[in-house]
Amino acid sequence: MNEYIQQIIDWIEENLKNEFSLEGLASYMGYSPYYCSFKFHQATGISIRRYILLRRLYLSTGDLANNRKIIDIAFDYRYSSQEAYSRAFKTVFGVSPREFQLKKMPVQSFAKLTLNQREDGCRMNISRETEVEQLKNRNRELFDQDVLNILNGQIMYEEFKNKKLMGDSDYVPFNEAMCAKATTVPIFDYAFIQKRASEHNESVENYSNMVIKPLDSLFKKNYNYIVLWFGEDMFCQMNLLTILAYLEQSQYKGKVFVNSFREDEFKVSQTELSLGSYYSVYEEVLVNHMKPTKELLPMMYQAIELFLEMQTENNAVIKYISKNKHLPTSELLKRLFEIFPTVGYGDLQYIELIDKTK
Repeated sequence: MNEYIQQIIDWIEENLKNEFSLEGLASYMGYSPYYCSFKFHQATGISIRRYILLRRLYLSTGDLANNRKIIDIAFDYRYSSQEAYSRAFKTVFGVSPREFQLKKMPVQSFAKLTLNQREDGCRMNISRETEVEQLKNRNRELFDQDVLNILNGQIMYEEFKNKKLMGDSDYVPFNEAMCAKATTVPIFDYAFIQKRASEHNESVENYSNMVIKPLDSLFKKNYNYIVLWFGEDMFCQMNLLTILAYLEQSQYKGKVFVNSFREDEFKVSQTELSLGSYYSVYEEVLVNHMKPTKELLPMMYQAIELFLEMQTENNAVIKYISKNKHLPTSELLKRLFEIFPTVGYGDLQYIELIDKTK
């Protein structure tokens, strides 16, 4: 079945700049339009039209970055007008095409789906060392002793620290999953620690040892620069939001840089951020599960939209698990990682959802 779905995906990709016709796809595949649509949704968790929408909009960001005329881009991707394209773009990315073109902001990737990838299919095609060296050539001040690198997770932290990828600067990991379970404010105070420990079914001592103590340098030392290394998926972006909110809470006055990247392709996009609204966004989104009222980078906007969707009982992941609950857990996990890369969940979060759904 995956081979059949991959043929559909390949046909769609070859025709992204053509007018889409479900009947044309069905004729090519030799099945009815209903069957093609149903099987695609069953295998991927989204509709064909939604897949096409996201792929076209994501590909169009490359054209915008190259300063092509917006109206030409709109027509290239089969929009009836520049206004229709702009509305769709802002709905997905939270900013208009013009704003994106002017500010060159990072967005969450929506790459072509490839089912049943080979074992090495998700390995990085650019080494961390090579990419970090390129960063060093652009911004040497971030490799000095007066810099703190906060990395998403223990594995990335150990690699950066052991190899001194950022020179003589300091390194700390953020070992949390803020996209899961309830949280509170102020961030990192004792009530926060109690709440998060309880939500994770851990003792306060264990939680503190895993999450809080590794952040000691953040709490006790002063830095002119803080560099945040977080992936673009929802899991990483909610962790990033928490750290940014804490920096505002602690009235940090130095410069903040975010180095964002896809987990399967370590191609870094560096953005200097201005603090000012992340604490309120943290409260709105992670504490109260409400839409943010402040303007955000497109990547975080997309991640928040996905986070809020994941709080609903009938979200796309739950639907997919429900339709495929006959599969062994190991196979279902493999498919979830393939089909929902922008969620960023690990085994623990997915297994919890599978157990609830089955």
